Parts: sequence; C-alpha cells; structure tokens
Amino acid sequence: MSTNNLDQLAAAQKANAEVTMALMRTAFEGMEKLAALNMAASREFFNAAVANTQQVLSAKDAQELAKINAAVAQPNVQKLMDYSRSVYDLVTQLQHEVTSVMDAQYSNFSKKASATIDKTSAQAPVGGDVFAAAMKSMLDATNQAFGNMQNMAKQMTEIADANLQAASTATAKAVNAGSTGKKK
Repeated sequence: MSTNNLDQLAAAQKANAEVTMALMRTAFEGMEKLAALNMAASREFFNAAVANTQQVLSAKDAQELAKINAAVAQPNVQKLMDYSRSVYDLVTQLQHEVTSVMDAQYSNFSKKASATIDKTSAQAPVGGDVFAAAMKSMLDATNQAFGNMQNMAKQMTEIADANLQAASTATAKAVNAGSTGKKK
C-alpha cells in the first residue's frame, strides 16, 4: 500500500472520528436537555399534584369537589401540552443538528468521490472511461437518493409539526369547551 493511500485512509478515519464525536456530543447534549426538561416537569407536576390534593381535601361537598376538579383540569392539560411541545421542540432541534452534520459529511464525501473519479479516469488506461462513467452514474444516483431522503425527512417534520399544532388546538378547544360547559 502506498504512502498516498495510507494518508488518505488516515484522513478518512480522522474525518469519520470527528463526525462520530460531533454526533455523540449532540446526542449527549440532547439527553442532558431532556433530563433537565423532565426534572423540571416532574417538579412542576408534583407541586401541582400536592396543591390539587390540598384543594380536593378542603372541599365541603360534592358540588364544590366537582368545581375544584374542573378548575384544576385545564391547567394540568395545558402543562401537559406545554411539556409535549417542549419535547417536540427539543427532538426537532436535535434532528436538525444531526441532519446538518450528516449533510456536511455527505457533501464532503460526494466532492471527494467526484474528484477521485475524475482523477482516476484521467489516469485510466483505454476502457477506463467506461468504469469512470459507471462510477459517476452511481454517485449521481446516490446524490439523488440522498436528496430524496432529505426532502422526505423535511416533509415528515412538517407533517409532525402540523399534527402537533392540530392536536394542541383541538385539546385547547376541548378543555375550554369542557370548562365552559361546567361553569354554566
């Protein structure tokens, strides 16, 4: 194996290690943010449960108990929706960061592969141009597939966002309708 090939192999391994470290760093930061979000939400839900229990225990009759239950339901649903939205935002942010790293890595790979094919085809013996054309065709197909994958991921993110918005709106309407109906 030539020194040039060893240098290329070492450079490729270094680039792969850097990408792996970037992805691991992103994953750990995401896990840290999710743990902090879960701790804050757990604390908030616990405090709300204690306060709600105290209110329920202070009820004098069934009618007052029903009013208390209706009064605490809406904030709890809203807190749950806020938590869900925060988790969704965190996952979306992590997806964006991972996608950025992968896009940069794939773009770099594609450029290097194209340059290598061009260099190899220029040095190839007669008939080598057929191999180079086949490799370019494969690279183009791979680029197209990667682009299609990116578009599909973007569409899935948009669909998930629209579904979250619709669920949030429907839940808010249902809670408001339920609390309005009980107040009458």
